[in-house]
Amino acid sequence: MTTLMRRVQWDHQTMKRFLDGPRADVRARVRGWLEDPVFTRRHDLSLDERREQTLRWCQELVQRGATEMALPRELGGQGDPASMLAAFQELSSFDYSLVIKLGVQIGLFGGSLYNLGSQRHHDRVKRAFRLEEPGCFAMTERDHGSNVRDLATTAVFDPRSDEFVIHTPHEGARKDYIGNAARHGRTATVFAQLEVAGRGHGVHAFIVPLRDESGQLLPGIRIEDCGPKLGLNGVDNGRIWFDQVRVPRENLLDRFAQVSRTGVYKSSIQSASKRFFTMLGTLVMGRVSLTASAVSGARTAVAIAVEYGDKRRQFGPARGEPETTILDYQAHQRRLMPALATCFALDFASRHLIERHLAEDPEVEIMAAGLKSMVSWETMQILQTCRECCGGQGYLWENRFADLKADLDVFTTFEGDNTVLMQLVAKGLLTAYRKQFRLSRVVRTLVKRAGQMLSELNPLVPRTTSEEHLRDAAFLRSIFRARESLLLVSAARRMKKRLDQGQLPTVAFNECQDHMLTLARAYTERIAVEQFLAAVERAPEELRGVLKSLCDLYALNRLYEDRAWFLEHGYFEPAKSKAVRDLVIKLCAEVRPDAVELVRSFGIPARVLGAPIAQAEE
Repeated sequence: MTTLMRRVQWDHQTMKRFLDGPRADVRARVRGWLEDPVFTRRHDLSLDERREQTLRWCQELVQRGATEMALPRELGGQGDPASMLAAFQELSSFDYSLVIKLGVQIGLFGGSLYNLGSQRHHDRVKRAFRLEEPGCFAMTERDHGSNVRDLATTAVFDPRSDEFVIHTPHEGARKDYIGNAARHGRTATVFAQLEVAGRGHGVHAFIVPLRDESGQLLPGIRIEDCGPKLGLNGVDNGRIWFDQVRVPRENLLDRFAQVSRTGVYKSSIQSASKRFFTMLGTLVMGRVSLTASAVSGARTAVAIAVEYGDKRRQFGPARGEPETTILDYQAHQRRLMPALATCFALDFASRHLIERHLAEDPEVEIMAAGLKSMVSWETMQILQTCRECCGGQGYLWENRFADLKADLDVFTTFEGDNTVLMQLVAKGLLTAYRKQFRLSRVVRTLVKRAGQMLSELNPLVPRTTSEEHLRDAAFLRSIFRARESLLLVSAARRMKKRLDQGQLPTVAFNECQDHMLTLARAYTERIAVEQFLAAVERAPEELRGVLKSLCDLYALNRLYEDRAWFLEHGYFEPAKSKAVRDLVIKLCAEVRPDAVELVRSFGIPARVLGAPIAQAEE
């Protein structure tokens, strides 16, 4: 691939086809559904009305066959999770309460029944996907949050009645913030500590009825409404307590572990730790879905801000002359054009994650944790930037930022707190090497590799400031890889030093936590840059020029944001740092003429985008 590509004529329909990818027909179908007046947003609804509206929207989508895409083929569905994810992305441009409520129903509740259950539970899976049995995913507890391993809810097997007794032993063990629980859920997948014949077997999942057909709570079930939230108020979150609730032995989701009628526990996975993490596999799909969904929020915000910025005029020439379009101001470009480039980077990274998940890549758990965190954090920053770029108009509810910011805020803690997940990423990166070598050999190997990288680095590189060099794809790949590798070297070294001194692994990791988070961020940004460059290479020829400009802007802006690290480690000299800054500003101006066409290539229908400030002038 040439370093500086010749820009050629292109149109947003060609880019739209490229971005829509192999599921273009699904995306078009969902966009068509959302044009129906039944999908109309209102801001004047009460909490109860908002929840009922969201439920009706879910039912409407089920009737149109949306959830059949993800229902496994052996159960009568299409068995096409990639199409469901594409549909979720399109729905995310419209309303996040709808997406999350539907995701809880089929992704978490239905997904847990299918992935953790066996043949006996398959009829329930179909009912879940068709919204015939509204359900919940009752994992999180007040006192333990992301620490699923130490959940306190108990499930004790009673061989006399052939039942499990589900119980909340204390206030801190209540199931907290459970979607669909406050109003609509009739059944829950409940995660609890399994005890058989006085012996604990760790966390397992159980089907527990909550309400009867008329919506009345069943004996032993107490549910409290979480009430209004910062956002996502179309989702009825609730708190659940269990008071010696009995369920049949068949209600154990028994794909990975079984309990016999006589009280014998059996599992094909001998390691309790491995069994636990296998059962948590349902969370990976949740993180993949949230990553793809959050990208749509970023794209929606940037589309609104760019369309507005291209129309809004302010200041400029002498009185009587047309004022300057605000998107032509360098400062405005400096805020919005990197956000636009980031949307493309996040989109390509999330699509790569989906591909790796569907291919059952063993690295996908680490990748999902990292990209979910990076994408949700970046999206929140983009939302704030775009809101500010729209001034007071962006503060009006009708222009979408209020709901987008409120609804997407929770994505930074959904399916795992981002900071906790980034620590998981760092641990995973270290563990991947530890599996191949003893830790001491890992450090020696990485140090040797890093030394080779540094020695092979031309002494002139830190001083080279030409545009051709800075935009060279090989340079961009190598510098993001180098940062990740060097951070991994130093993290492994620091951990080994503490372990050699006799520190417990948890203590050693805690003392290196800031370093680990930096490593995890370097890992996710490396993936984003590599996937963006790969997208440029596979794009139709007429799109490569504009995509390479966006890719260069994204990568160089990330380098400039982390310039302190590159200066500290000798990859930049001051002149190079300044050159990167100047080129970022130049690239913002280079991208600006294409900005409107680029956001229109997202394919968000005007009715779905909604914001009056983003609509074409009459």
